[in-house]
Amino acid sequence: MVCIPFFRASRALAVFAASLAAAGVAGFDNTRYDNVAIYWGQNSYGATHTDVANYQKTLSFYCQDDAIDVIPIAFINKFYGTGNAPVLDLANICNTTIDSTFPGTGLLDCSFLESDIQTCQSKGKVLTLSLGGGGASVGFQSDSQAEAFADTIWNDFLGGSSSTRPFGNAVLDGVDLDIESGGSTGYAAFITRLRSYFNGASKQYYITGAPQCVYPDASLGAVINSVAFDAIYVQFYNNPCGLQVFNSSSGFNFGIWDIWARTISPNPNVKVYVGAPASSTAAGSGYVDASTLANILTTTRKRFPSFGGVMMWDASQAYENNRYDLAAKNALVAAGGTGFTFPACSAQAYVQGNDYPGNSQVSYNGYIWEAKWYASTTPSNDPNGDWMPISACAGNAPSGPSSSTSSAGGSTPTSGSCGGVAAWSSSSVYTSGQQVTYNGQLWTAKWWTQGDTPGGSAGVWTDDGACSSSKREEVSPEATEAPAHPLKPSRFFRF
Repeated sequence: MVCIPFFRASRALAVFAASLAAAGVAGFDNTRYDNVAIYWGQNSYGATHTDVANYQKTLSFYCQDDAIDVIPIAFINKFYGTGNAPVLDLANICNTTIDSTFPGTGLLDCSFLESDIQTCQSKGKVLTLSLGGGGASVGFQSDSQAEAFADTIWNDFLGGSSSTRPFGNAVLDGVDLDIESGGSTGYAAFITRLRSYFNGASKQYYITGAPQCVYPDASLGAVINSVAFDAIYVQFYNNPCGLQVFNSSSGFNFGIWDIWARTISPNPNVKVYVGAPASSTAAGSGYVDASTLANILTTTRKRFPSFGGVMMWDASQAYENNRYDLAAKNALVAAGGTGFTFPACSAQAYVQGNDYPGNSQVSYNGYIWEAKWYASTTPSNDPNGDWMPISACAGNAPSGPSSSTSSAGGSTPTSGSCGGVAAWSSSSVYTSGQQVTYNGQLWTAKWWTQGDTPGGSAGVWTDDGACSSSKREEVSPEATEAPAHPLKPSRFFRF
């Protein structure tokens, strides 16, 4: 998160937007495939630009058409501030420089946003409270502490009551967890406590999360495995599995998340969103242009039944990037908001015991899989395994060959297999599929690596067998220049 200059868009917009609210607007439908969720509150555009007129606007400004369905309000970035109250940060819209706090606390009084929230909700939009964010001071020491914090959130922001309600009488529609540090202790208890309030409430509430695409997520992995979420907004940016590697079987991993949703999540109907930066300045990596994003969304929607739509960081960036959000919404609507037809299992059936060259495709256990490199193991949702699920599928697959299709995966290489392959160098950067020789063996990199010895404990190299070629290079290659954003599991956070 980056600090931004304090500038408030005119609050008169709230009055104008309220006059546009229409009665009888259809409510949010979490089962659809064309939903757009976009974070608001941190003025990401203002963090990288100086044209103040285009800084983040007040909430109702972003609710004037049907492009956006869900707005997580970001962030509660500190759980326990002055007076043990949570700390709310809304950048240029509501901040401690120009707004008051409730007596004895550091909790901002942003009650002028009450009408904005109600205006957006009257148009069928869901507004949630997002906890965390990059650089946040969040976390619990115990389940009991987490449960007490759930009571606070319920009373201050949701359907409860208190004298310290930052948005006045407006009742938000749920909670989003963008937890990027601090461990997972207590979050399951926190959600369970909130669910106890949600049961029997007069309105629908939602629980969402925003894990990194690297699976399993370091902070939320155990949480999303133990309690039900309604949707997860997977951050396919600032990570090696981001949108920039959509066409790489060893990179983009939505299929792993689809398997999680359908077989591991306590809620088998959880929706998985493709998280995207809304402009090139919204994240360090992962941004793609609008037409490329439209293709990614349409393709993913047709391949995976858990797909729910797109999440973007953030509203200020999307609007100043030629309405990036609207372009995505139009693509999703064109692809169809309801119904899913499983693609046929068109690849040959996987044969146990066979070896497969990189990029081979097989059908197995309801998915089409693509080999990241030479593969000899059974396809599974192991993120470090040989295979990536590239589509869910149904029906009988064509029969595969009955004998091994490749000599890769540990078998002895044929003569000349090391010819022209350079020796491993500790200073070089290697990416998925690159080969080296080391101690007389041929090795293939599974993913981005630097300084990890072939055969070492890091497990990033596949042993392709002994070299038998006299042509093997003995000179270490010139170190490959590391990319600006190395393809390593990263914890870069939102701006």
